[in-house]
Amino acid sequence: MKAITLWQPWASLLALGLKHETRSWATSYRGLIAIHAAAKDVMSSIKAFPRETRHAMAEAIKPAIPPDGTTIHHIPRGAVIATGDLVECYKILGVRKHRLPSGKWLVSVQAAGRIRDIQITNDDLLFGDWSPGRYAWELANVRMLPEPIPAKGGQRIWEWEEEADTP
Repeated sequence: MKAITLWQPWASLLALGLKHETRSWATSYRGLIAIHAAAKDVMSSIKAFPRETRHAMAEAIKPAIPPDGTTIHHIPRGAVIATGDLVECYKILGVRKHRLPSGKWLVSVQAAGRIRDIQITNDDLLFGDWSPGRYAWELANVRMLPEPIPAKGGQRIWEWEEEADTP
C-alpha cells in the first residue's frame, strides 16, 4: 500500500479529518494511502510556531489523546495510524481574502486544467501552508486504525508493507 509520512501532530490532525495535507510537490497517485506518523515529532520545536497556531493545535488534537492523562507529546510516532483515499491533488492558486458566513475560507485551486474553489477551515489555514504554487491533497474516507502499527517511514510517497514492519 502507498503511504505518506507526516510529523506529529499533523499526522493525527489529518487522520482525524481536521486538516488538508499541503505539500510543495504534486503527485499523480490516486488511491488507497496509509498515513504514517514520523518517529520524530515537531512538538519539541513547536515554540517556533505562533501562539495562535500552538493553541489551535492543542485544542484540535484533543480527540486523538486518550483520556488516561497522556498529553499531546504522547500521541503515536513511528507508526501507521490511519488509511484513506487520495482522490485529488490541487495546485494552490491563492486564498480568498474574505470568510464565508460559515466561517470557512475559499481557496482557488487547479486540477486537471480546471480552476475551482474549495472550502477550508481556519484551522486548515493554521495547520497548512496555503501559499500559491504549493499543492493541497484531498483525502476521503480517512479511517483511524484501532491501534497504531509500528513502521519505518519514508520520504515522498513510499510503499508500506504491513507484514514487513510488524514484529
